[in-house]
Amino acid sequence: MSLKKASLLVLVVLILDQWLKIYIKTNFLLDEDYPVFDWFKIHFIENEGMAWGVVLPGEYGKLALTVFRIIAVFGIGWWLQDSVKKKASNFLIVAIALILAGAVGNIIDSVFYGVIFDDSTHQLATLFSDKPYGSWFHGRVVDMFYFPIWKGYLPDWLPIWGGKYFTFFNAIFNIADVAISVGVGILIVFNKKVFKK
Repeated sequence: MSLKKASLLVLVVLILDQWLKIYIKTNFLLDEDYPVFDWFKIHFIENEGMAWGVVLPGEYGKLALTVFRIIAVFGIGWWLQDSVKKKASNFLIVAIALILAGAVGNIIDSVFYGVIFDDSTHQLATLFSDKPYGSWFHGRVVDMFYFPIWKGYLPDWLPIWGGKYFTFFNAIFNIADVAISVGVGILIVFNKKVFKK
């Protein structure tokens, strides 16, 4: 696969990711949801940190996370360019392109959203607001895909979690997260084709 095609894949994923995030942010209230099916909802949340809302502690935790993501993106971009140059497997190139697109998509939120949107709490957010909710590098990532496939109480005989209320699958994510997950999935599932000699 050529670098041009890989770059096009990155661009398409980025456009879809950002379009949906901006649509959700300007049309949904924070924590509002829209049921598509019983097991699938569009549910608007904002993520301050990493996966599952994990936040790095301290005043500079968010800044450190964003800077780390930016450095990682440069590394992934170099890996993509090097893989194309070495005529690596298309599986590898597609996987890297998806991971790169997802990483850049979430970085855009972290770097810019705090200064281009106002707060989503109790109101619809406004794009290019004169009263932004945050500052550079301190934006919140927009998530919306929610698949509560099963909810209920776990059997009492289960160790640790027995008798507790449980939701499978309780993560809420976005297109960028899907791209990263699919890219990593390709690396794992098609390992022999990805890293063929």
